[in-house]
Amino acid sequence: MKVIKIAIADDEALFRKGMKLILDSYQSLQVILEAENGVDLLDKLTLSKDLPDILLLDLKMPEMNGIEVAKIMQTKYPTLKTIVLSTYFSRAFIINMIELSAVAYLPKNSLPKEVVETIKAVYANGFYYNSEVLTIIRENIISKKKPKAQFSLELTVREKEVLQLICEQYAAPEIADKLFISPRTVDGHRNNLLLKLNCKNVAGLVVAALQQQIVEIPLQY
Repeated sequence: MKVIKIAIADDEALFRKGMKLILDSYQSLQVILEAENGVDLLDKLTLSKDLPDILLLDLKMPEMNGIEVAKIMQTKYPTLKTIVLSTYFSRAFIINMIELSAVAYLPKNSLPKEVVETIKAVYANGFYYNSEVLTIIRENIISKKKPKAQFSLELTVREKEVLQLICEQYAAPEIADKLFISPRTVDGHRNNLLLKLNCKNVAGLVVAALQQQIVEIPLQY
């Protein structure tokens, strides 16, 4: 069984220790790094021989806050998937953090079960946006009224099918089953989509799909 390695960056020691206790109670999850602020996190990541898969990141921290951390993560640790877990659950913060490659955003008063499910979904699919976050993304796109981009390469029918299912947050094996193709073929289509839509990660594909109106993503599925 693959164990998902987790880092927690939060200046509230009680919250941090409590979250570690909850997550470590699952056999498939292990907190391998704790940090009390952004500086502490970056120092420990630099010294760590075993990088985490997932980062649970608070926004309000002394010395270096979560927004500053996310900017550094984009370039220094692009494979580390950032889940924001913050008391700041407003449209402006959510949009800002998604633009900084956060792959999920949860309010700090979320139930432990929701945090665990989000971690697992992010690990499996590369991102997880619940209905509330998806609505905020949509509203932001509509308010900007960004025109469709002209792609140098058109998407194939199969690529659009794969993109639709990615946006509905299906994992590669599930997409493969639905389309009667191999998981490796799904990975190939996903990589082509990343190149064609100029996205760095799967979360970016969701935003691009909404911006360019390529697929329709239901709020509930």
